[in-house]
Amino acid sequence: MKLLRYGELGNEKPGILDHNGDIRDLSAHVADITGSTLSAGSLSLIKQLDLTTLVKVDGSPRLGACVASIGKFICIGLNYADHARETGAQIPDQPVVFMKATSAVCGPNDNIIKPLNSTKLDWEVELAIVIGKDGVYISEQQADDYIAGYCVCNDVSERAFQLEMGGQWDKGKGCDTFGPLGPWLVTKDEIANVLDLPMQLSVNGKMFQNGSTNTMIFSPQFIVSYLSQFMSLQAGDVISTGTPPGVGLGQKPPFYLQHGDTIKLSIAGLGEQQQTVVDYQQDTK
Repeated sequence: MKLLRYGELGNEKPGILDHNGDIRDLSAHVADITGSTLSAGSLSLIKQLDLTTLVKVDGSPRLGACVASIGKFICIGLNYADHARETGAQIPDQPVVFMKATSAVCGPNDNIIKPLNSTKLDWEVELAIVIGKDGVYISEQQADDYIAGYCVCNDVSERAFQLEMGGQWDKGKGCDTFGPLGPWLVTKDEIANVLDLPMQLSVNGKMFQNGSTNTMIFSPQFIVSYLSQFMSLQAGDVISTGTPPGVGLGQKPPFYLQHGDTIKLSIAGLGEQQQTVVDYQQDTK
């Protein structure tokens, strides 16, 4: 299933994509796409619905982030061997963990707001895990039971904030609009092999990232298990799992996003995002 949220910011409704690619309204069955919607029991009930009986949504509405009320937005850094090499970093022997502020979450096609004093705005196409049930001290063998599905994430980053301002990556990762999620949450049963998904990102039509989840160092199942040793995971938490090579920081010379630039990114089977960079103004908030 492909679950989504559509409508104006702050007034999104739950939806599902039917077999023809049309949005069907789920409001009669769930209040929103949140952690409680993502339990195995709830997903089973949704799967049994006859989508042709649901109201078809006309036009092309704005899509919100595919998950609402996210408790934790956890990220893994340097999780692709080829990306680690392009940044000059050592391949980690344990996952590098940092957090994005949940206030960074936005819709997959919303504008990216370039922060005040930003000089090194960058992109990262990433596979995100969406947790489906609460757990702690989860074994790697059990991890799939805790995964509801996957979605596309653009881990937007401000490299000067991240790397040049006194330690910790979070300052360069959590600005408003730095976490587009979607267009939809694809339940795990639709993904035949999560470690064989082509992923791409272009800026203004030029391809920069053209990789695959098959160069991941740590698998989604390992990541879920690993994180659960340090914190409990709750249904609706999102874990973004790292990016393949081709980020702006890795270009020679480095190349960063400016006002008006357009980013397109996709992961096979999980859909496509498109954002435009705009400068911060009081009325963009």
